[in-house]
Amino acid sequence: MPEEARPTSGEQAKQHALTLLRQAILHGEMAPAQRLVENELAEEFGVTRASIRAALIDLEAQGLVERIRNRGSRVRVVTVQEAVAITECRMVLEGLCAAKAAVAASDEQLTELADLGAAMTKAVADGEPVTYSELNQELHARIRVISGQGTAVELLERLNAQLVRHRFQLALRPGRPQHSLNEHLAMIETIRARDPQAAEAAVRAHLTSVIEALRD
Repeated sequence: MPEEARPTSGEQAKQHALTLLRQAILHGEMAPAQRLVENELAEEFGVTRASIRAALIDLEAQGLVERIRNRGSRVRVVTVQEAVAITECRMVLEGLCAAKAAVAASDEQLTELADLGAAMTKAVADGEPVTYSELNQELHARIRVISGQGTAVELLERLNAQLVRHRFQLALRPGRPQHSLNEHLAMIETIRARDPQAAEAAVRAHLTSVIEALRD
């Protein structure tokens, strides 16, 4: 948005600040436990403190920010125990989405999933864990979209946003991409076979493995 056209207060300014803050947290530009100083953020984003405060309230509701008594706001720290609990919830919702996708997917969408699987295989073979992680997230996102289960998608977007740090750490763990690749390929294969029960089981097996890795 051009500088002269950007609102400094009101709902549009809050949404502008909310979008930038959320992206910064999700992309790892703001670390867990980092303080979020309203004055500094207002100056950085060119909006009022009230807009920043309103954005932080929304981010707190999304589980990305926490308010510490007498100390202001900070990027929320998600413990391993919380990450496991979130992944257990993901297991149910993503299993549902995979089962729905196995029934609803068009031939073109099934081809897209196969192409993603091939790209993931290449990323692992080339030793590119960050690329593999990005493709991993794209695969899960594509399955959610194909499922058409809007309520599950909305809930999963909120849950996944809280796992950014743990997801990045797992992606860089030696041997982890090689371990999870076959799990993702099984998800793709069962959806392409249009077998909803097997697709749900494949997702559950994969996320059970993720929980084991988180606890390790």
